[in-house]
Amino acid sequence: MTSQKAINGLFATLSKLLEETFNVKPGPTYIPTRLNDWFGTPDPPPKRSPLDELILTILSQNTNDRNRDRAFSALVERFPHWKDVLSSSREELEKVISPAGLGPTKSRRIWRILLDIPGPDGENDGESLGDICHLSREEARERLTSLKGVGPKTAACVLLFSCGIPAFPVDTHIFRVCRRLGILKPGVDRVKAHWILEQFFYEKDYLDVHLNMIRLGREICRSRNPLCPGCPLGEVCPSFVDLMEKQGDR
Repeated sequence: MTSQKAINGLFATLSKLLEETFNVKPGPTYIPTRLNDWFGTPDPPPKRSPLDELILTILSQNTNDRNRDRAFSALVERFPHWKDVLSSSREELEKVISPAGLGPTKSRRIWRILLDIPGPDGENDGESLGDICHLSREEARERLTSLKGVGPKTAACVLLFSCGIPAFPVDTHIFRVCRRLGILKPGVDRVKAHWILEQFFYEKDYLDVHLNMIRLGREICRSRNPLCPGCPLGEVCPSFVDLMEKQGDR
């Protein structure tokens, strides 16, 4: 019996062939090219250690970049070494990261991760993620998601931004945009979306697409009142076509 994973992989391959042969849109070449033309090629984020990136990503959940960065700066100023966090208290950690919001939840996740990560000798050292960047993508992803509170998006951020391992993080903006574009079908959850979009886009485009699609979701393809007429992907977006047809029927 053919697995769903094999079917999805075949679909992604056929989508790329159709786009390249017959200029079918939207596709894995058209989207990154159009977004780069519209927004420019994005600057990559600063390269951090895997553990730094992991904790920064946890702080980024359900907040904006400004509050995330305020919380991270306060955290590294108060605790120069990650093991110093464990010499403190959960309550103090929660207070330090309060600018990022959701302090009780995020402090609990960070504390648990620092307790669980192994050191070079297999014992916990609370300082690093070891050889994570030297593993294969799937091995590294499995190790990261084995940590309590680390899901596929957080793991993909560590792999892409810190390790340079091709992975495609799917945040709420990217999930919304790709659903409206029809790349993600109804019923696809965010976990499965990571695998589908990693198959859909070329690895060389992961970083640019990720950053520019987040910008698209924040500025244009908003959750409420999207600015469809000003969208660089409007001409190939089924949601925009539906909107225009509805307005034409009035």
